Amino acid sequence: MTNKKPTNVTALIIIAILFFVFGFITWLNGTLIPFLKLACELKNDTQAFFVTFAFYIAYFFLALPSSFVIKKTGFKNAMSLGLVVMAIGSIVFIPAAQNRSFPLFLTGLFIQATGLSLLQTASNPYISIIGPIESAAKRISIMGICNKIAGMISPIILGALVLKNATALEDQITKATDLVTKEALLQQLASRVITPYTIIAIVLFLVALMIKFSPLPEIDTNTDPDTEVSRAETNKSIFGFPHLWLGVLCLFLYVGAEVMAGDAIGTFGKAEGLPLDVTKYFTFFTLLAMLLGYVIGIFTIPKVISQEQGLKISAILGIVFSVGIFVSHGYVAITFIALLGLANALMWPAIFPLAISGLGKHTQTGSALLIMGIAGGAIVPLVYTSLKDTIHLPNNLSFVICMLPCYAYILYYSIRGYKAGKTAK
Repeated sequence: MTNKKPTNVTALIIIAILFFVFGFITWLNGTLIPFLKLACELKNDTQAFFVTFAFYIAYFFLALPSSFVIKKTGFKNAMSLGLVVMAIGSIVFIPAAQNRSFPLFLTGLFIQATGLSLLQTASNPYISIIGPIESAAKRISIMGICNKIAGMISPIILGALVLKNATALEDQITKATDLVTKEALLQQLASRVITPYTIIAIVLFLVALMIKFSPLPEIDTNTDPDTEVSRAETNKSIFGFPHLWLGVLCLFLYVGAEVMAGDAIGTFGKAEGLPLDVTKYFTFFTLLAMLLGYVIGIFTIPKVISQEQGLKISAILGIVFSVGIFVSHGYVAITFIALLGLANALMWPAIFPLAISGLGKHTQTGSALLIMGIAGGAIVPLVYTSLKDTIHLPNNLSFVICMLPCYAYILYYSIRGYKAGKTAK
């Protein structure tokens, strides 16, 4: 452990930059949903939420291949490659905007998430392994602050650029009777994403070069003393760790709940009759609450509470706030959804290290399986919009039906699931 101390600060700074980058990209989706619904003339919210589906489903297909890439290239090269792939996905937005093609926008999002799956499969276990496992949640909380600060900034910037005067523009498009005028308005709106996504692509290429030539230390999970376990444990197959598989499901449900709180909050508000000019900023408040949660995590884990206790408290808060959403409407319900950010903040920092604890040589594969769980962000929001738009359940009931089972299972994992299959010490 002592031989790592000189490199820890450098590594933390570099990984913090990465967490900022993929936070910035990930939380653009909350703005893209209403933007693409308007620009591509989508019929309902279920269609619009294919934005989150295309983005998060990529993790399911690409995370496991990413672990093989990491084993071949090492952590640092994999991170650099992930950034290049993300840049390519951003470039796809240019022809998508020029043709106002929703499938092409979804393709760009899928490619971005392909790069992100590689980046996250490498960076998350890296930050867990680079120090003591019992304080991993604290380090991930620091990374989470970088991620959520980026997430708070990105929808404000993109919202100001692509959804400027959104309510008035929506009115104009709806009332336009001349097809040529309507097409011109829609094309003008769609072209608003070209400049920001060109800049994003350039920045991603530059960060990829920075990572490639950085002094980021490589970690061998087969020999690193902080990941060593008994020979009997190391010789297990990946299927011999039930706490990992239960953790994959836990992460799946957590990400579904996080995306609901962050990306679906604007859609929820719109369904409550609130104007687009207001709802486009709601993601900011969820991420602000998450930021507060990360700060609490930094000061309390592991000195005051363990990461298991932090996860338990977070799950209970999630259940309480979900009930609050069910019994309220309008801005009060929006406040409870934003508060879910506080409940969600410590979940990823706790679930990830608890699930990869003791995997030894299986760490990369276990990390990839957990990253596959991010696909929860693809499925849970679509369940919400289907309940609301297809089955026509009340807005708040549809939302809560999706949230309560997620938090109930996370509570189970915080109490018993993370210990499954482990030998008592």
